[in-house]
Amino acid sequence: MQVVVWNENRHEKTNSVVANIYPEGIHGAIATFLKEDGFAVKTATLDEPEHGLTEEVLKQTDVLIWWGHQAHDEVEDRIVESVHQRVLDGMGLVVLHSAHFSKIFRKLMGTTCDLKWREADDKERLWIVDPSHPITAGLGEYIELEREEMYGEHFDIPAPDELIFLSWFEGGEVFRSGATYQRGKGKIFYFRPGHETYPTYYNKEIQTVIKNGVKWVGPTNTPTPTYGNATSLERITKK
Repeated sequence: MQVVVWNENRHEKTNSVVANIYPEGIHGAIATFLKEDGFAVKTATLDEPEHGLTEEVLKQTDVLIWWGHQAHDEVEDRIVESVHQRVLDGMGLVVLHSAHFSKIFRKLMGTTCDLKWREADDKERLWIVDPSHPITAGLGEYIELEREEMYGEHFDIPAPDELIFLSWFEGGEVFRSGATYQRGKGKIFYFRPGHETYPTYYNKEIQTVIKNGVKWVGPTNTPTPTYGNATSLERITKK
């Protein structure tokens, strides 16, 4: 499976706290634990030509992981269109944390994808509400993070095809933190944790979720439909 980890890679260049936590970038940290698990992984960032997502790269990508925050509007619309078409054609997409506001996720959802938020070192407890789902393999009943950014309901997304995680925060809010969708032949997994000033992506349970998510959204060899005017399969008798 060919995986590309995309990250806008801006906080790492401008915020020393983020740079100290993720010296190789958030994309580098995610790519490292995926490679350790045997995935073939490349990375791409916003400031590369075509944001690192050329036609050739996308054609070879089975699963795209997307992390963005402060520069959503800088992603070119034509690249978004290319990614959107690849998802419809069967490429898997894993959307992390603040990428809920990315152009590609909002286009796929058809809603604002807005929410409540707070940076106050909240404890987060991610409860598994669908323990039968493959994305939860190897986990207990919940994942606990001592410090994270709070996201709270209402989360303006369509009703998920499957709701896997529900977060509770120390301040009292709850949030649908793990949700799946299907668009065309492509599968999408949104997973909430991962604010840039916390070392969330070094947490082994969070890594397990992302690895399971990559496996789950990976393309399958299902039939590709054809559209438009169709020749009859049988002889049609004129009436």
